[in-house]
Amino acid sequence: MNLKLAFRRMFKTPLVSAVAILSLGLGIGASAAIFSLFDQALLRSLPVQRPDELVNFSSPGPKQGASSCGQAGGCDAVFSYPMFRDLERLQTSFTGIAAHVGFSANLAYQNQTTSGFGLLVSGSYFPVLSLRPALGRPLDADDDRTIGGRHVVVLSHAYWTTHLGGDPGVLNRTMIVNGQSLTIVGVAPAGFNSTTLGADPEVFVPITMRELMVPGWKVLQNRRAYWAYLFARLKPGVSIEQARAAMNGIYRPIINDVEAPLLKGMSDQTMAKFRAKELLLDEGERGQSSVHGDARTPLILLLSITGIVLLIACANIANLLLVRSAGRATEMAVRLSLGASRRQLLGQLLTESSVLAAFGGVAGLVIARLTLSLIANLLPADSSATFHFGLEPPVVIFAAALSIATGFLFGLFPALHSTRPDLVSAIKAQAGQPSGARAAARFRSTLVTMQIALSMALLIAAGLFIKSLLNVSRVDLGLNVDNVVTFAVSPHLSGYDLPRGRTFFERFEEELRTLPGVTGVTTSMVPLLSGSNWGTNVRIQGFDSGPDTDTHAYFNEIGPGYFRTLGIPLMAGREFTPADTAGAPKVVIVNEAFARKFNLGRGAVGKRMSAGARELDLEIVGIVQNAKYSEVRQEPPPIFYRPNRQSELLTTMNFYVRTSLDPNQVMRAAPGVLARLDSNLPIQNVKTMPQQVRENVFMDRMVSTLSTAFASLATLLAAVGLYGVLAYTVSQRTREIGLRMAFGADAARMRAMILKQVAWMTLIGSVIGIVGAYYLGKGATTLLFELEAYDPVVILLSVVVLWIVAFGAGYIPAHRASRVHPMEALRYE
Repeated sequence: MNLKLAFRRMFKTPLVSAVAILSLGLGIGASAAIFSLFDQALLRSLPVQRPDELVNFSSPGPKQGASSCGQAGGCDAVFSYPMFRDLERLQTSFTGIAAHVGFSANLAYQNQTTSGFGLLVSGSYFPVLSLRPALGRPLDADDDRTIGGRHVVVLSHAYWTTHLGGDPGVLNRTMIVNGQSLTIVGVAPAGFNSTTLGADPEVFVPITMRELMVPGWKVLQNRRAYWAYLFARLKPGVSIEQARAAMNGIYRPIINDVEAPLLKGMSDQTMAKFRAKELLLDEGERGQSSVHGDARTPLILLLSITGIVLLIACANIANLLLVRSAGRATEMAVRLSLGASRRQLLGQLLTESSVLAAFGGVAGLVIARLTLSLIANLLPADSSATFHFGLEPPVVIFAAALSIATGFLFGLFPALHSTRPDLVSAIKAQAGQPSGARAAARFRSTLVTMQIALSMALLIAAGLFIKSLLNVSRVDLGLNVDNVVTFAVSPHLSGYDLPRGRTFFERFEEELRTLPGVTGVTTSMVPLLSGSNWGTNVRIQGFDSGPDTDTHAYFNEIGPGYFRTLGIPLMAGREFTPADTAGAPKVVIVNEAFARKFNLGRGAVGKRMSAGARELDLEIVGIVQNAKYSEVRQEPPPIFYRPNRQSELLTTMNFYVRTSLDPNQVMRAAPGVLARLDSNLPIQNVKTMPQQVRENVFMDRMVSTLSTAFASLATLLAAVGLYGVLAYTVSQRTREIGLRMAFGADAARMRAMILKQVAWMTLIGSVIGIVGAYYLGKGATTLLFELEAYDPVVILLSVVVLWIVAFGAGYIPAHRASRVHPMEALRYE
């Protein structure tokens, strides 16, 4: 019966119900959309058995040698291959320790070649995760017993189904991975990608195949090469604290007795820190991923913002229900006088609010889906592939939980107010003397003031992010990205050796220069503004460095005409030419930051340096102006550039093609040019450089766009709430207003009386909101670029916007009050 009456009441006031459902839908939908990303990035466990038993390894502290870290975590979490084998052999606390690292892969199967991603894993990887393959067998200990000994591969379930049609006959067939023939022995289970969020490998290859999968990489047995990520599964009955103590009993002797003697040139202080290093074990239930840390602050911020929007929506609906309850006071009083219990009436009213909330939840799912689509469009392709943007079960459950909670939250006070036991005064409400009216009015005003405060906080936060994005967009990149197309090619992953690869790159550059409108072509090993960083320690002629002196610098290997093509000014010396080949004297060009760090000044040209070599075998032939390297938001680091034609390694090469015509023409033509040279080589990451810049700052764009949208929504809802309260106030004070006008008050004074109420609520709400915005901005400082949490211009503009909206919402009721006719008002009710 309660439910039937609730539906009848909802349809009896369709306008009120529609406003309530839409308001709730917007709040629930926005919150559910952000929760979907929050759940995937920060809450969701790996789809494996008993994920709570998994632990991740790390070891902060000094490292001497080469470190390579990526999407699975920072450089504190990588270990050398020999260290992994030592820990695996000596440990007694785990069912097994697993190692993994990603690699770029060219995959060829039945004359079809694609570029993709692979995962090098130890034979313990699948057993530690307790995964059973969908087909065939997993990799096991026999597959990584000897270096380069077993040419086998396990396919991911997604690759098997999308590229191979789910053919069960693929077992024991051969596919080519980075030029190596591998036998397919199994298919990973459905639903499992990897232990790293955002890393979706097409293939799993034994970790002992790394030197073959990454041509030119020959440090598998080097204890000073850190690149492998480790995790393990605890044995039954062993706690993480017990395992940590036991593993350090193994780790510390290896550090002190085996690895410390290998280190050269360390100061006593740094060596003491190295010897004191400990092995840390952390919960591995969610796997290993840099996304967990990178996404935490923006997602918590956005979830907080959507929670505020939902609170404002709830306050609106509570006000609507309070207004509606005032008209039902007599009905409630009569029901109570006829024997209905207060509990029954509370149940009825809460059922009505729950029905509204349920419809709001359904609307919220639709809005959540639209919001997720918007977010997907804001993210770059590689980041958008990390998340699923559909309505998964956790999102539906979250939306349902919000619906239940909000139905109770916004319905409780109106229900309690409507069923208060003072029946006589309630019945007298018909005579215009409502009992409890003052308490209800105060509650409504408090809700509106709270809405204004929350809206102010969100407007200021959105203003900060917009200004931060403007600061980012005005950054001087130090190069000209307009009309430049970039893409990558990896011939070494398809079996090319160094001489053949050099010839291929030169021919490809020549063919690209013949395209219509092309005015420049160049290459680089490290892709610009992509988050990639390559660095090493250097020695400089005339620069004295002690054991702990920072001699680290970033580097890139580039082609002839690199600076001219990208518009980076040459400050001194010369640029690289086609004559800077393997047989010519070794040369480098440095940027201003490099010259400043190593005290070279303008006299850098002609000095000698080394990178990883003992003798000073490189001559500095030029200085270039600072230009952004990997991140738009970061200052240009010290960089030295080497000619890629003098490189001893064949790696992925990134091309930059400047055109005087539409860049889309080059983007369409480049794959065809590559196919004419080698139809089996895939072209990778084709995009314009402006697009690359936008993707590099996608977090700024996403946070500013969403925060602005949510702040605008919150302000609109607050304006609706303010209008509703004032309109109801004017209707309740009609007789009072009529009397005032009968005694001489004019229309202007009546408007001022109502707008004064608006001013007080807005003033109080603004002050509270400014304080709240300050703390909100402090929590998001890492997301702001060249901006503090307190910005007077942003605060002033936000105040102006909110006051305009507030007085706009209040003017209509104020104007209505000024038009009340005294005689009609005296006959009111």
